[in-house]
Amino acid sequence: MQREKGLTFARRPSFIESTNCVPADTTSVKLRGIFNLKRNFCLSVLETVNITSVQFPFRLPLEKEFDAAGFGVNAVDHLIVVPEYPASDTKIRMIRHQQGAGGQTASAIVALQRLGMRTAYAGRFGSDPEGVFGLQSLKDEGINVDAAEVIEEARTQVGYIFIEAKGGERTVLWKRDERITYSELDAPIHFAGRARVLHLDAHDPPACTRMAREARANGTIVSADIDNVYDGLLEFLPLIDVLISSKEFPRLLTGIDDAHAALTEIKTKYGCALVGLTKGGRGATVLCQGQFLETPAFQVPGGCVDTTGAGDAFHGGFLFGLLQGEEIEMSMKIGCAVAALGCRILGARTGLPTRKELDAFLSEPH
Repeated sequence: MQREKGLTFARRPSFIESTNCVPADTTSVKLRGIFNLKRNFCLSVLETVNITSVQFPFRLPLEKEFDAAGFGVNAVDHLIVVPEYPASDTKIRMIRHQQGAGGQTASAIVALQRLGMRTAYAGRFGSDPEGVFGLQSLKDEGINVDAAEVIEEARTQVGYIFIEAKGGERTVLWKRDERITYSELDAPIHFAGRARVLHLDAHDPPACTRMAREARANGTIVSADIDNVYDGLLEFLPLIDVLISSKEFPRLLTGIDDAHAALTEIKTKYGCALVGLTKGGRGATVLCQGQFLETPAFQVPGGCVDTTGAGDAFHGGFLFGLLQGEEIEMSMKIGCAVAALGCRILGARTGLPTRKELDAFLSEPH
């Protein structure tokens, strides 16, 4: 993308070529055309300010078939809206029930596809009606699913999600059929290096380890969204370039309650180029080369309806920023914006924005 002439941007740095994850010079900068801004677009804040830019500590490969590929969980969610989460030994009338497609990795890839990226997905579906529904949902988005598999007589992962009508907070109950798990030997390694970024969720750590190793051998950047400690995970962690987890994961892995200290421990021990965590309504934190970056969440337009899939949406937005050549803080803000827009409608993917919707949202004063 070309730098737009005559626009001075108050809050976002332009992309400065750098191979080190250190702050660039603090300086006034001109706005690069992050979202293809029209020449007649007026920014709400025009004064130039001093800012510090922190770049990603690696370069993305250029000549790949896809921008982003995902290997990991897909699911079908049964979304149940209730006035409040039911207490034990009570009955409560639901307000609404809806079936929707979800899953950590699959939903992040959908977010990237809607934003105009070239995407592909590898994962397993059961041969049940939920599997047919889930696989078709990815095809309908235009995602390449050549590496996806249907396992005969297996059940697709399902989630029963209770969403409180006031505030949209959710509680998830899920079940995964062991027949759709991957072992190290049947990981689709031919898929691993076909994209600029490979995004994983670590539900099958031995398979993820093999995929990550193959991806890195082909110059692909490895991203991971991890929410729990699984058998075999420790072998996978050193192969991750971008690790942004749930807010609980650093404590579960390290036993350290303080988030900054836990992230520091993970980065020191496993060597990931960038580590971080999402914090729901409080935004996200990232650690790179000793510097913590904090980004607040955006208010959900019209009020929060459902937080299901908000973390997956953040990952999609964050990787979109990375793929567009943005610095880390801007990528975090894009991630928070995609997450906020995703929470405006019931379901993990229903509210995920198009590029046009994201552009419009980020052009508004917040």
